Amino acid sequence: MFYHQRPFRFVKDVALRVTDLDMSLQFYKEYLGLSVLGRKENRIDLTADGESGLLSLEELETPSRKERERTGLYHLALLVPSRAALAGVLNHLADKNITVGSADHLVSESLYISDPDGNGLEIYTDRDPSEWEWHNGGVIMGVDPLDFEDLRNSGESAENFRKLPEETVIGHIHLHVSDLQEAENFYTDGLGFATVSRLGDRALFLADGGYHHHIGLNTWAGTGIPAASRKTPGLESFAIVLPDQASAEETAGRLKELGAPVTEREGAVVTEDPSGNRIRLVV
Repeated sequence: MFYHQRPFRFVKDVALRVTDLDMSLQFYKEYLGLSVLGRKENRIDLTADGESGLLSLEELETPSRKERERTGLYHLALLVPSRAALAGVLNHLADKNITVGSADHLVSESLYISDPDGNGLEIYTDRDPSEWEWHNGGVIMGVDPLDFEDLRNSGESAENFRKLPEETVIGHIHLHVSDLQEAENFYTDGLGFATVSRLGDRALFLADGGYHHHIGLNTWAGTGIPAASRKTPGLESFAIVLPDQASAEETAGRLKELGAPVTEREGAVVTEDPSGNRIRLVV
């Protein structure tokens, strides 16, 4: 997972709001094989390797119905280390009769499912970076059909699947935003990512260090839409890991210059993008 470690900027520790913690936990355990790293009151931290947190689930006290045409999570993406591992996930989900979407993005192969609250999940594996095609500083990505049969035959059977590999990380996060240009300015000028691909005039992808994308942004839910209520299921927050303390201080300074909210909470700098997506900056 070369692009998901220092000195690069990358996404980590995604927290999701859910309506029923036990129901959600059962889903993530049964279908992805994640286990509990820690539990405190209305929050569970999930892990793939038994040692480090991968994502968290936070139960809403009095949840409201999930809203449409709001900013927030489109999907979070779990990156597995090999095509064989992805095949094992596909075979397991098929055996469990889970509806699975899919795509061949040229740089990667992806599966798509939703958790019980409709939070979008992508499970994917990267093709070797030597196979990625770049043109004028941008990476070429597509949305081609995935070769299901070839993938299913390249990994372990459903009977042998136990869990996501220990090396699994948050590969990227994809967000609904209200204004694409405003969001791009925040993530590039403020957080230091580079725009590496565009999909028409309603989606773009940003990365650090030459990755195909650590963050996706789109206005597919609408332009000028409001932020989702924090009483509904969805994205609570995510962390962006910065290379060092100096980078963190410089980033916080740039965010303040842009007029973004910047506070300190529990050892992390907390901010929000212009669409109300909460971000923790950690070193």
